[in-house]
Amino acid sequence: MSDLVVIVYPTEAKAEEMRQKLFGLQKEYLIQISDAAIAVMHEGGKIKLNQLLNTTALGAASGGFWGLLIGAIFLMPVFGAAIGAASGALGGALSDYGVNDNFMKELSGSLQPGNAALFVLIQKMTGDKVLEAIKGTGGVVLKTSLDHTREQALRDALAASPAAQPLPTGPGPEATTNPAPAA
Repeated sequence: MSDLVVIVYPTEAKAEEMRQKLFGLQKEYLIQISDAAIAVMHEGGKIKLNQLLNTTALGAASGGFWGLLIGAIFLMPVFGAAIGAASGALGGALSDYGVNDNFMKELSGSLQPGNAALFVLIQKMTGDKVLEAIKGTGGVVLKTSLDHTREQALRDALAASPAAQPLPTGPGPEATTNPAPAA
């Protein structure tokens, strides 16, 4: 079962930074993400979705390939590619992958202009390590399907101040200065 987490950021750049951080954690096998999309509220109330997969383009490319292949068999490769690309694009436009587009637009309708919402569909995660990695990154949790305890832990991690850098250990500055030569 997947969990949905929606976090609001003040800018699209900040939401994209967080999405890239999550992808980095995925490369370390700390989290497994099914989908990560960003919805941005623009002036005038227009919502733009920034998704990982463009299903229309993917469908057109796949359909064009298969249409070209079948068209080549019947000695009409250009016609086959055109029909394949058109049908693939239509199929891609009608399919929806990950978080439902209408749900993202509806939920993003409450954002202020310029704000961005990061929608993450999580399959699995190592909770304590992921929360430590995103500690202090900011953002406001808008909606989750997590239980109350895990949701509160996420809110606390986002709101926490980043961990203070430890002071270097070792000799102090007085040990690194050269003594004055004897006169």
